[in-house]
Amino acid sequence: MKVTPTQYFGPASLAAKYHFTIQDQGTVNAYLEKNLAVDISSADANTIQISFTDFNPRKAQRIVNKVDTVYQRAKVLREQENTARTLRYLDQQLEVNYDNLERAENRYQGFVEQTKTYDVRSEVAALAAKGEDLEEQRLKLNQNLVLLSDISRMVQQTHITRNEEETVEQSIPGLGDINDPVLSQLLGQLNGMQWDQERVRRSYTGATEAVQQKNAQMDYTLSSILRQITQARKALANRIALLDRQQNKLDAKQQGLPSRATEQARLQRPLALAEGTYTMLMGKKVDYNIQKAGTTADFQILFPASEPRVPISPVRLMVYAIGLAGGLFLGLGLIAVRYLLHNTITNTRELERSTQAAVLGVIPTYDKEKMEVSRLVVNDNPKSAISEAIRSIRTNLDFISSAKKKRLISVTSTISGEGKTFVTVNLAGIIAMSGQRVIVLDLDMRKPKVNLAFGAENVKGVSTILIDRHSVAECIQHTSIDALQFISAGPTPPNPSELILSPRFDQMLNELYESYDVVMIDTPPVGLVTDGILIMRRADIPIYIVRADYSRKAFIKNMNRLMRTNNLTRMCTILNDAQSKGAYGYGYGYGYGYGSGTYGQGYYEDHGSAPPPTLAQKLGRLFK
Repeated sequence: MKVTPTQYFGPASLAAKYHFTIQDQGTVNAYLEKNLAVDISSADANTIQISFTDFNPRKAQRIVNKVDTVYQRAKVLREQENTARTLRYLDQQLEVNYDNLERAENRYQGFVEQTKTYDVRSEVAALAAKGEDLEEQRLKLNQNLVLLSDISRMVQQTHITRNEEETVEQSIPGLGDINDPVLSQLLGQLNGMQWDQERVRRSYTGATEAVQQKNAQMDYTLSSILRQITQARKALANRIALLDRQQNKLDAKQQGLPSRATEQARLQRPLALAEGTYTMLMGKKVDYNIQKAGTTADFQILFPASEPRVPISPVRLMVYAIGLAGGLFLGLGLIAVRYLLHNTITNTRELERSTQAAVLGVIPTYDKEKMEVSRLVVNDNPKSAISEAIRSIRTNLDFISSAKKKRLISVTSTISGEGKTFVTVNLAGIIAMSGQRVIVLDLDMRKPKVNLAFGAENVKGVSTILIDRHSVAECIQHTSIDALQFISAGPTPPNPSELILSPRFDQMLNELYESYDVVMIDTPPVGLVTDGILIMRRADIPIYIVRADYSRKAFIKNMNRLMRTNNLTRMCTILNDAQSKGAYGYGYGYGYGYGSGTYGQGYYEDHGSAPPPTLAQKLGRLFK
């Protein structure tokens, strides 16, 4: 055993006792394999990181540095050995290929001296190109001969062109290729004479002097054209004969070229192959000699191993990160659960994305006082946020249906409690305050509320009018606004749908049209009964009420289905009871709220205001 002293060696080191454990090769390999780790630091930069885990940091540092050095030395030795083997193989192939190249050069030199030809293929290509040119000229001349024959036949006809406006060049497209201006001029004269003759014949007989003169001129021009065509044919025939003689000379030259071209190509193939191979081998040999002279490892040690200053485990930052990740995961889970449980319309953005109907506006929450039932509030608060919001809706209604004509406006919702009665009476009040005469009809005969909104009785109304018990004038009731009246629903009938379908209902509307500018109808919820659909079909502007944080998203699908099935192209919607964060155009903190009842077969009474929410209910709102 050899002991090498270090800077820590001293007299005390000699007196100390040491314990050594000699490990076999398998144990050492298992120890290295277990604690040595290689990770990819950057795949794009081809960088790896080598680390070693051990209780002794200095020992781990020396092992990593030794691994790097040994691997680098082995890599260089392997590269040098591969390069030497490649150079020996290249020397053998260069010797064999040099002999092949010399023999190929001698054979090709003998061919050139014998045939006096250096490039047979270029000569063949030149003769072939000239032959193609002669053949193309002959083809054009033959086409011109055919065209002259067609012209000879055409001039014998009554007209050369199809109509008087068409020119000879348009009727005979290939006439310009003949390049005979005299023939073109004669054809134009003949065509003009033909059309002149036709006009003369319309007024004169064939025996008149004018017609005979025209015929004589046409015959003379026709004979001139035929003579010109005959001369052109002879000229074309002479040019074709000249081309044939030139072609015969080319054919005679080409007969001896194939054999020489074949022989030259046969000799050039081995010569080119030998030259290319020899040049490639010489280039490879130069490259490998350069590589051998500068052989280095194909990797670089960027940073030697360093001794860690702190333990690698446990890592406090990792513990903190796991805690933070857990908190984020729980928070995101809570958000996801709240999103999945959220099934109501909360703001105008959700409403616009979900519906195909136009959004007229948003009515904010009215929380100045608690209302047991819907009632008219715009007359007492003309400058409040809710009044301004309804005025905006009134303005938007004018864009859909002009205020200059009579209008029938129906207001409905999916279920009870969404605020259709509140919107009906207050929108009617805003319209009446603008100077128009408005009347409100309560057609929710199963659960009438309009009379409660105005603080009136419901002894007589629409139901008694439709059965002819009372007249329209007897049932009209006045409100605190002079231009606003209403007709309550009246006693509950057993057949509201049949009464709406009766002719008496149309008569009632016609009577109201005579005295009022706007007829507002509070219809039953369409999600429970079909009475409201019958009114919506007749209305000029059907309005669908959606209450924020109350109406479910499925209600909007029902509204879209009603629009498609009943062709309600003017359907509009209003977002009711919206918080200031869910509306746009107004930033006031006002709104309204009112109780809601159930809706079903027959009529139901409201059960009063709801008790204060419990702690469990407040926690449940987090998931809405």
